[in-house]
Amino acid sequence: MIPLAMLAGNRGLQSALAPAGVDAARIGRLWDIFLVVTAVVYVLVLLALAAALLRRPTVGEGEGGVTRGVSIATGLTVVTLFALLVASIFATRGIADQPRRGIDLVVTGKQWWWQVEYADPDPSKRMSSANELTIPVGVPVNIRLRSSDVIHSFWVPNLNGKMDLIPGHENNIVLEATRTGLYRGQCAEFCGQQHAKMGLWVNVLSRADYAKWSAAQHQPSKIPSTPQQRKGQEVFLNSPCPLCHSIQGTDASGKTGPDLTHLASRRSIAAATLPNRRGYLAGWILDPQHIKPGSQMPPMVLEKGELEPLLAYLESLQ
Repeated sequence: MIPLAMLAGNRGLQSALAPAGVDAARIGRLWDIFLVVTAVVYVLVLLALAAALLRRPTVGEGEGGVTRGVSIATGLTVVTLFALLVASIFATRGIADQPRRGIDLVVTGKQWWWQVEYADPDPSKRMSSANELTIPVGVPVNIRLRSSDVIHSFWVPNLNGKMDLIPGHENNIVLEATRTGLYRGQCAEFCGQQHAKMGLWVNVLSRADYAKWSAAQHQPSKIPSTPQQRKGQEVFLNSPCPLCHSIQGTDASGKTGPDLTHLASRRSIAAATLPNRRGYLAGWILDPQHIKPGSQMPPMVLEKGELEPLLAYLESLQ
């Protein structure tokens, strides 16, 4: 597993200037147009200012030349703004013309994590995850955005622009990646105390790798294979955890928190706040309020000798 710190240090993973999606490319081209045009305008304004400062008016000179200059500058400004408006309209229409054939997802924003559901008319083919989207390259992914509490904003800058999640109203966005890779997203609308720690990852795979990943995700949780894992499962099921979390193949069926069926296959925990490694997982279980004050996950009180088996069981949930 790649360390989270190393991933975060790669600028290409979260940058609107490094498009890796169809719609992100449209936004990138619009950015290039605005950058070039505004840079040219800036240089021309500086040249005009310098000419005005260096110019020595002659005696009896009229105001006709100045008036003509202002008129020409005003006309050029109007034309420039209109051209930028047209470019914006074309880019916006291209993004709004969303394809409908592809993969359907439902992403629900919560304080402060992302619930991810892979929709399918066949209930047996549905999947659930948290804070991590895995999608195939070159396939449109139609995402229905919902919020269960306050206004959030879904933003994966390498793949598309921002889209708000509004309580009681469903919005839509399409991600169509043009190259494989790992891209970071985040909530871009202040949504409360832990807004800054509401991130997500989008893992873009080849179509063959995505098919393998999907097949693995459709499997129920693995049966504990060691005495320590079996004890850990017992600790989990006898704790308050099943009231909020679910694990397919067990009696845990809570819906308030993330589905943990394939927890160990995820690269991070706490909404991309911590790497999914044993030490961080232990700290998150024992004292989540220290990491994300105000989060809805309470600290877990364990008896002596229960933590290690619990961690062993959770780490087996591939």
